[in-house]
Amino acid sequence: QVELAESEGGLVQAGGSLRLSCIPSGRLDTINNMGWYRQAPGKEREGVSCIRGDESIVYSDSVKGRFTISRDNAKNTVYLQMNSLKPKDTAAYFCATGCSDSALYWGRGTQVNVSS
Repeated sequence: QVELAESEGGLVQAGGSLRLSCIPSGRLDTINNMGWYRQAPGKEREGVSCIRGDESIVYSDSVKGRFTISRDNAKNTVYLQMNSLKPKDTAAYFCATGCSDSALYWGRGTQVNVSS
């Protein structure tokens, strides 16, 4: 069993930055890949970024060049640094133990609102 806790999101002006963190607990030895996802109102959940066990990283085209995923293994924490935020980045952000919608464990999500 793994539990994931995302840091608090918030309200940011367009062009601003915000860093989200995800701290897993429980069976940490079962965690390999970690991903960030988001879901805007009325839209389907989409993958934002994922970092695999081999440290390879993928980003969605919509955030490439603006968001950075990283992992601090000493702190068992995964981060999502979000720069140059746009109103269309407004969504609930979730971390999960996987790089696809079939990830086994999910956090409860944290809301990020970007004002224009």
